[in-house]
Amino acid sequence: MSVFTNFIDFYENISRLKAVIGLDLGEKTIGVAVSNKLVSVASPLETIRRTKFKNDAAQLIKIIELRDIEGIVLGLPINMDGSEGPRCQSTRAFARNLNNLIEISISFWDERLSTVAAERVLIEADTSRKRRNQVIDHVAAGYILQGALDRIQNIKAKE
Repeated sequence: MSVFTNFIDFYENISRLKAVIGLDLGEKTIGVAVSNKLVSVASPLETIRRTKFKNDAAQLIKIIELRDIEGIVLGLPINMDGSEGPRCQSTRAFARNLNNLIEISISFWDERLSTVAAERVLIEADTSRKRRNQVIDHVAAGYILQGALDRIQNIKAKE
């Protein structure tokens, strides 16, 4: 498989009845969300504490294999002015390195404001600060993935 910069190319390379995983890649954690097999609904799954790339990748590959995942949507931390900084470079490198370990389609999704939106929902749900800190990353991954899934549904509607 490959790392796709064009989301339509990614869509064309994934199966229509297999799940997709969404990742919110941070410096200390990786938020993980998964879709249903109809690729229409994202559900936050878990937060992985980052250690070394090898260990992080092994945990992700375990989830991918266990859940029969077809593709990865990786949140791309684009700056508010639309430029790409060091975090984008790091995310792209993570995608390339992961792609060297497992044959799976990977694409990127603009993650601007996903954490802000996730935190707002958690506050509205009256989630304690401690609990918000525990779940914010995988809730943000859910926002990232849901945005991509909505785009997939839009592409399907035009077919």
